[in-house]
Amino acid sequence: MPKTGYAPVNGLQLYYEIHGAGEPLILLHGGLGSTEMLGGILPSLSSARRVIAVDLQAHGRTADIDRPLSCEAMADDIAALMKYLGIAKAGVMGYSLGAGVALRTAIQHPDLVGKLVVVSTVFRRDGWYPEVLAAMAQMGPASAEMMKPSPIYQTYAHCAAAGGLAGAGH
Repeated sequence: MPKTGYAPVNGLQLYYEIHGAGEPLILLHGGLGSTEMLGGILPSLSSARRVIAVDLQAHGRTADIDRPLSCEAMADDIAALMKYLGIAKAGVMGYSLGAGVALRTAIQHPDLVGKLVVVSTVFRRDGWYPEVLAAMAQMGPASAEMMKPSPIYQTYAHCAAAGGLAGAGH
């Protein structure tokens, strides 16, 4: 069983899980996801490392707060989490949105990041296909209904049933 908790950082109660032992690796999920999104690779990664999987702002078990969602702000959250956990330096790995946050963490807090792994991300907004940008611009509360059949929604429902819903103020 992983060690789980909430770190009080930058006005958030940032949810995290710690798996395994050894050199620390911060693991960041993609947009609309949570730590469960990367559950398939956690056993391999945590066999030789201490993996700290994080639910980013407004995702999974981390509630939203009154600030814009930005990779820059979430990078500061990761730096604050590392300080909270007493981690001086760690590898940081992220997928999609999490990769953008990992990249910003390395840029904004280079002394905290050892190795950096970014999977499926861009470093500039114009790196996205125009169709992807248009789809992201249309995301909003009404999008939830069409997402109900998706694995992302199933994970969201699982988090909500477990009492850890991001929008529930945890």
